[in-house]
Amino acid sequence: MVGSNLALKGRKQVFTIAGLILLLILTVALISTFWPKNETQFFELGLLDKNKTATAYFTLDNSTLEIGTQVKWFVFVHNSMNSEEQVSIRVKLLNSTMVHPIDSKNTPSPFSFILELPSSLSVNETVLLPFSWSVSDAVSQDGTTLIRQLTVNDHTYDINVSSKDYFSLVFELWVYDPVTQDYVFGWHSGNEFSSASINMGFKIK
Repeated sequence: MVGSNLALKGRKQVFTIAGLILLLILTVALISTFWPKNETQFFELGLLDKNKTATAYFTLDNSTLEIGTQVKWFVFVHNSMNSEEQVSIRVKLLNSTMVHPIDSKNTPSPFSFILELPSSLSVNETVLLPFSWSVSDAVSQDGTTLIRQLTVNDHTYDINVSSKDYFSLVFELWVYDPVTQDYVFGWHSGNEFSSASINMGFKIK
């Protein structure tokens, strides 16, 4: 009789311990579900050629272009943030002496953008934004080339950028900030703030 009571008590203790362990497991799982994840949030920005690769941005790898030469690229954007994001790719045409963006300092180029490519990205979504362009009007004199018009995606933009060397098409990633209700050059990830831009140089024949 005494042995039976001891066995019964032992079984109760085992069940009690097993129940507590199960409760602990369920509690941890529940907390993990709702506890904010300390994952790095970021965007990816890139430029692809007409074949959606990163190997042949210019025909025959020749970045010296004639007026009217058509070039087709895609701007690659991936959203690794934890929410849907509104972004705008701001495109600028700069010469070799104009200030370019500095991503490490979260500083955009101070010059005005020619056009912007807006997009809405859900979590983990990737978009390829078509960017088909050509220099539609330019003049050269005394070693200086002045670009007066740039055609992008069948729209022509009047500009006025000159260079004795090369030009750069610059793509800056601007992200909508719901706090300021405006676009900013970069994004927040925890206590960090990051920015992204890319550029591609070319010359005019």
